[in-house]
Amino acid sequence: MKELSLPGAADVLAAAARIAPHASVTPVLRSQVLDTLSGARLHFKAEHLQRSGAFKFRGACNAVSALTPEQAARGVVTHSSGNHGAALALAAQSRRIPCHVVVPEGAVAAKLANIVRHGAVLWRCASTQAAREAECARVQAETGAMLVHPYADAKVIAGQGTAALELLQQCDTPLDVLVVPVGGGGLAAGTLLALQQAATPCELVLAEPAGADDTARSLASGQRQPDFVPATVCDGLRGALGAPNFALLHGRASVITVDDDATVAAMRRLWQVLKQTVEPSSAIALAAILADPARFAGRNVGVILSGGNVDLDALPWSRP
Repeated sequence: MKELSLPGAADVLAAAARIAPHASVTPVLRSQVLDTLSGARLHFKAEHLQRSGAFKFRGACNAVSALTPEQAARGVVTHSSGNHGAALALAAQSRRIPCHVVVPEGAVAAKLANIVRHGAVLWRCASTQAAREAECARVQAETGAMLVHPYADAKVIAGQGTAALELLQQCDTPLDVLVVPVGGGGLAAGTLLALQQAATPCELVLAEPAGADDTARSLASGQRQPDFVPATVCDGLRGALGAPNFALLHGRASVITVDDDATVAAMRRLWQVLKQTVEPSSAIALAAILADPARFAGRNVGVILSGGNVDLDALPWSRP
């Protein structure tokens, strides 16, 4: 991948203006039950109610909207386990341009159906990161489509940051800490830029699966640790932290790793208490808070519920 110029805080404001005609302003949810359970005041940004069912529409929409007419005519291509692919397909639909999505073996069926429903062409590949990148490059060369990387793309990163920017504006009290899931790092890096744009001392905490903890290891060592085999129910968080995302986050965020059992338990609580359908990759943010309650006690905490595209025929608490 060619070297990417890093987006800045002002790019999040530009993205917010660019996507305003297309993206939903999602609500902030509160729960006295979950506040009591956590010992904190939790403000849930409901991005599972975003168009295409995840925050990913923000970044995809920003990237597609910024294409010149000549670029857009070539169509777009990406690789995705689900949510980014559906978001890009929907964004491409708004400009009536082709969309190609490379999907790995084992992707969640409901997410694949979401991609197809929005009109994208699916291309299959093996489940490794290398296979994704290789097939994506092949499809790009074959079709001439513009690459919109799921997380290592300046316009995508800036677009993802608009969720946090909205949350800060919607809360009636300043947030002390903001917790977001991390996989490839698009949401995490975009959130950091939003916090910088808002000039707030709010702390950024990233929630990561213990079975795909490359971000924790990368930030601790000061070097990216992209070579690993993910083992987690959080299918949206299996990607390795991107290079530009690492550059933005290093020294500016901390990570809490969470095992899958705790994440699934948090997912159940969100379904039962908030009455919201969120996926494991989203519920991990609450799981991280409950895993270290002393860290958040008495504080105003923002939580981005990143997505809600769940395979209802394979719920994680129903696994044998």
